[in-house]
Amino acid sequence: MMKKIKIKKKEDNAFKKIWDFLWNSNSILSWIIDFILIFLLVKFVIFPLFGLMLGTSLPFVIIESGSMEHQGNFDAWFGLHGGWYLDKNISKETVYSWDFNNGLDMGDIVVVKGNKNQDYEIGDIIIFSVPKQPTPIIHRIIGKTEHYYSTKGDHNDGQNYYEGMVFKEQVIGKAALRVPKLGWFKLFLYGKFN
Repeated sequence: MMKKIKIKKKEDNAFKKIWDFLWNSNSILSWIIDFILIFLLVKFVIFPLFGLMLGTSLPFVIIESGSMEHQGNFDAWFGLHGGWYLDKNISKETVYSWDFNNGLDMGDIVVVKGNKNQDYEIGDIIIFSVPKQPTPIIHRIIGKTEHYYSTKGDHNDGQNYYEGMVFKEQVIGKAALRVPKLGWFKLFLYGKFN
């Protein structure tokens, strides 16, 4: 009986030392280990849980470029870029009615909602993969057929070569929520400034 009590006390004591080291120590080693543990927790627990809840393999996206920026209010943006939409018979009122009608800024975090059976609408902002490109694209649907979508970045003057036909199988999900500027930390960390 005494051996079990001693072993339990040693285990409790070891746990307390580890806990104290991780949460109360200000050493560089404890900070490094804390950072690694947080990274592992986010990557292998939190991220997959949100992916499961939101129905997508990519529940969060950080905006890495200025292709969706408006840089000002809606009227100023439409004054610069609205001609393209008007040429496609998309009125200013229609564009104004779309979700995220003031665009998405570099450094924003976007919460992505996925659904394999979803039929997205013109005006929705979708996240889609492009063959031979390491990161997915987040742009707005400006046209659709039964089999594919046509997209465009709000700030872009035209479509990129890969946007004319975005097949439904390429779509990862739809922008559901925007968290402004919190993604700058990752952009700074990885040096992704365009």
